[in-house]
Amino acid sequence: MIELIPAIDIIDGKCVRLTKGDYTQQTTYSDSPADVARRFEDMGFKRLHVVDLDGAKSRHIVNKKCLNDISRLTSLEIDFGGGLKTDDDIQTAFDNGASMVTVGSVAISAPDLFAKWIGTFGADKIILGADTRDGKVSINGWKEDSATDIFDMLDTYVSMGISKVLCTDISKDGTMQGPAISLYEEIMRRHPSLHLIASGGVSGNDDIMNLDRSGIPAVVFGKAFYEGRIDIDKLRENV
Repeated sequence: MIELIPAIDIIDGKCVRLTKGDYTQQTTYSDSPADVARRFEDMGFKRLHVVDLDGAKSRHIVNKKCLNDISRLTSLEIDFGGGLKTDDDIQTAFDNGASMVTVGSVAISAPDLFAKWIGTFGADKIILGADTRDGKVSINGWKEDSATDIFDMLDTYVSMGISKVLCTDISKDGTMQGPAISLYEEIMRRHPSLHLIASGGVSGNDDIMNLDRSGIPAVVFGKAFYEGRIDIDKLRENV
């Protein structure tokens, strides 16, 4: 059964979604991310993906209070990403309730630092954020495209012990036009033991069921849920 992980993206302390990572295409769904998180918990979810979009843009954690509020007011297992650039950022995330952190940009821009974090905090606490556009890894809130091929990145860090990867096809994110199933299938073909979390493009139950049938271990969803296109009860009956 595919793991279902709802997402909360935060800008200015509010729960929002972007389209294709474009900060000018923003929809606000709630002024209280903590209230949204409690709603997810009431629906039976155990895990939550939280992204500090201000942090991703500013290159340091901005919305730590929102993370702390969600942690205090729920028992959800939180994985947190956005703006994690230094040892202090990582420690701040854990101190404010994150169970795991999702790191992408540093894995490209400072691989030695990323390797140190794997050693210090443990590979089980680090999710590799593999955000891709046209096969290349994007960094710094998707504002920059690196020259690194996504498969080269995965090969490098899986060999170092990374077992959890969150992969977002940026061209799909927030569009609700279907996930990049062929990309995820190729990743799983190359790394069958990977706990791959698919992200981007989910438009409803059918997309999630297709990912499940393709053997993808987990999926993050946001906009489709907020827009009322995911029926959680029916989904749980079918995956």
